[in-house]
Amino acid sequence: MIGRLAVRSLTAHPVRSAVLAAGFGVGVAVMAILLGVADVVLTQARSSDLVGGGDVVITLEPAVPARMVMSGTLQSNQLRNRVRAAGPSHKAALYLLRDSGAIRVDAHGGIPSVEKAMGDPEVAFNGTWRDTPEDVAWTQTGPDIVLRQIDRFHEVPDAPMWQDSWAEWLYFNGRARDARFYLTFLVGPTQHDGSRSAGVRLQLDRGGHVENFTAPANISHADALRAPELTMGNNRIRLDGLSYVIDLDLPGDKGRTARGRLRIEASPGRLVPPIEIGGAHGWRTGYVVPVMSGVLSGELDVGGERISFDGGAGYHDHNWGFWRGVSWQWGQAQQGDLSLIYGRVFPPRDAADPERIRGFLGALGPDGPLGYAADVTITEENDEGGQLKTILVTGRSRLLDVHIRFDVVSMVTTRMSQGAVSNGLNFLQIRGQYTVTGNAGDRTFDFTAPGSAETFRENPKSQIPNSKSQ
Repeated sequence: MIGRLAVRSLTAHPVRSAVLAAGFGVGVAVMAILLGVADVVLTQARSSDLVGGGDVVITLEPAVPARMVMSGTLQSNQLRNRVRAAGPSHKAALYLLRDSGAIRVDAHGGIPSVEKAMGDPEVAFNGTWRDTPEDVAWTQTGPDIVLRQIDRFHEVPDAPMWQDSWAEWLYFNGRARDARFYLTFLVGPTQHDGSRSAGVRLQLDRGGHVENFTAPANISHADALRAPELTMGNNRIRLDGLSYVIDLDLPGDKGRTARGRLRIEASPGRLVPPIEIGGAHGWRTGYVVPVMSGVLSGELDVGGERISFDGGAGYHDHNWGFWRGVSWQWGQAQQGDLSLIYGRVFPPRDAADPERIRGFLGALGPDGPLGYAADVTITEENDEGGQLKTILVTGRSRLLDVHIRFDVVSMVTTRMSQGAVSNGLNFLQIRGQYTVTGNAGDRTFDFTAPGSAETFRENPKSQIPNSKSQ
């Protein structure tokens, strides 16, 4: 019945039916053509063979060398073969002046080698267009320059609410055989005379027995901005190519002195690039890891006793920011060519909601990052006496699924009640054993290894100060 009615309706008005059929046909044809064109355009937009094409476009400030970005996360196994560097671009009003008036024109400039590598037909066969020294500096910056760039100290921001709590420091740790050290070169806020409060602290851990060595100092603001090369009294850091060379001469709390030279080798690509968090009233804090895992060498003479670190493994990170009311959880472990790092920062509530700041867990292999996650949980468990016993960390993402257990072996407690880094808590630097299972990228692992961690605990007024506290 329905079919018969449809046929009679169409034959009753044949002209109208023909026009409608033609209209529907044209509409369908146009839609098919548009869909086909859109598919071609989308395919071309994703093509890495076109200038500017790709899944993601990263824009850099003129002062940031391309090598700084290209040698980091973009060298991971998943991205290395898909990345190309396009030259920097700049727009400006350009006019051609003639007797009849001014005519606005369009102009394009770029770096010859980069434009040719991207297949730009305008310059592909132009042999006279060559890179200038400035072009080479931008595209081919050496890894040692990258280290200096990411490890430099920062100007103190203008944030009156937090000004007196600014601090920036270079932190190193290393282990070899039965000895481990924790070393900090710290520079605090600007003082009334324009100088910066500073100091060096070394904690030497041998079989759970910890010795502290410290040396306060004052340095000029200009000297602070020379970092990562710093000199504080008889102690200094210098960057020799990809090697951090550290000379120490520090008095200890037991009348002994630690003297010697340590060297940590950085590896291009095995770094965590700078990360910065901002908050209200100009609050900010930042973190970078120039050396996730490097070859350690050198020795220390402690009261006439020689301690060798040759053949050991070292780590180096760099922190900056306003630290009043700030705490964090952090840990680092390495096994062979695999390095793991996790952390979470808790800002003061006047700056940001601590519950909304997510954690981070990353895994690096011999050629760079294997995977990372921001869906991270960090749980601390106590023993029956209320002392920290275990830290459990879980991180999950599309490329990473890792479970970490950290069993505490020993710890050094510092009362954070004075100075620029002050929050009224106890700061715990912990040595222990990591048990790690999971996978990152296409790599599966299940291992145990020694490592370190940091966290904070409440500092009850009734607590007797720890003998290792400052």
